[in-house]
Amino acid sequence: MPAQALTTAFLASLPGREPASGAVSYFDTEIKGFLLEHRASGGATFYFRYRDAAGKVRLNRIGRVDEISLSDARAKAHKMRQMVAEGGDPKVESHRFTDVPTFAEFVTERYLPYAKTRKRSWQTDETMLRHHLLPVFGSYRMNRITRSDVVAFHHAVFEKGYAAGTCNRMIVLMKFIYNCAIRWDVLPPKSNPCDGVEPFEDHGARERYLTPEEVQRLFDELDANRNVQVGQVIRLLLYTGARKREILDARWDEIDFNRRLLTVPAARSKSKKPRHIPLSDAAIALLQSLPRRDDIPYVFFNPKTKKPPVSIFYAWDSIRKKVGLSDVRLHDLRHSYASFLVNAGRSLYEVQKLLGHHDPKVTMRYAHLSPQAMLEAANVVGNVIYSARAGRAAAAANQGQVGTATAMA
Repeated sequence: MPAQALTTAFLASLPGREPASGAVSYFDTEIKGFLLEHRASGGATFYFRYRDAAGKVRLNRIGRVDEISLSDARAKAHKMRQMVAEGGDPKVESHRFTDVPTFAEFVTERYLPYAKTRKRSWQTDETMLRHHLLPVFGSYRMNRITRSDVVAFHHAVFEKGYAAGTCNRMIVLMKFIYNCAIRWDVLPPKSNPCDGVEPFEDHGARERYLTPEEVQRLFDELDANRNVQVGQVIRLLLYTGARKREILDARWDEIDFNRRLLTVPAARSKSKKPRHIPLSDAAIALLQSLPRRDDIPYVFFNPKTKKPPVSIFYAWDSIRKKVGLSDVRLHDLRHSYASFLVNAGRSLYEVQKLLGHHDPKVTMRYAHLSPQAMLEAANVVGNVIYSARAGRAAAAANQGQVGTATAMA
């Protein structure tokens, strides 16, 4: 068992040095326990030899010289030696030394199964990964992606015209995925390439509100459009101000026609508390007109899968473009619902309750929508002061008249 500095030059010299029979083990002079087994057949394999907690000699295979580089084999041997020094057993915890997965492998095999059980927004993650992150990073091993790669990607998607907030969310998602890999011991600590990537300055969410004339154009198209179900969903979003998934995932047993409420259970509510959505006359009439099937509990469903629609984006995209509303998102229907309430003179407190906002600060974004209402409110103070001053002047004048009359008498 000769001692030998395991170098690339030594590995290159192995052909022609095969032992006559059996195998020869070369023990590295740098890392104790790291060795190369060279067989008579010409094959050579890296191993790490150590003693476990019971004192038994164990041999842990690292990989053949034709499947792993010397530097990677040495790095694994170093980690195994550290583990043994800390009381661990490389054979028992062999999962810690498997090859680092590609970004696509980790996302598919580890991250998405985890997200589906813990994140309500996992479908958004899956879409962003499929369309943006995986095409760029999917084939790279996770430890080969650098901060400069992430920065270049961040700027590239921004130059394609995506909003600053959208670009930032891509980096936030990628950073979270890497943090999962670090937490699950797939990657070492402090190896997140997204650390230190500066987000683009986001000047706030874009606000877009439909006018009554635009709503009429939209409804005219919905009346003529072949996709009846999507038209019904769009109408209900405007009638209720609900979030998209609150309507798409609604079940018949969540609707109380007597109390005129749609109850979103805590499991699907953004606030993680049950949310009660009041149903207007128009919403009730629409719901009562919908077909129902005894074997399907959902209000809206795909006839083939008997499940709620996964997405209505492409149908909505076609509809909005036909009526010249290509800049209107589905979520803008919720904003429009709020704007109609405010412009009709309803209080922000009422809007907050109808939209299900937990924080009144969120509702304050609609405060500017009714300048006439704000002006009338501001005039209240002026009118009170004017009335008080006018009353005092009238009282003083009356008192003066009384005094004059007394003097004359």
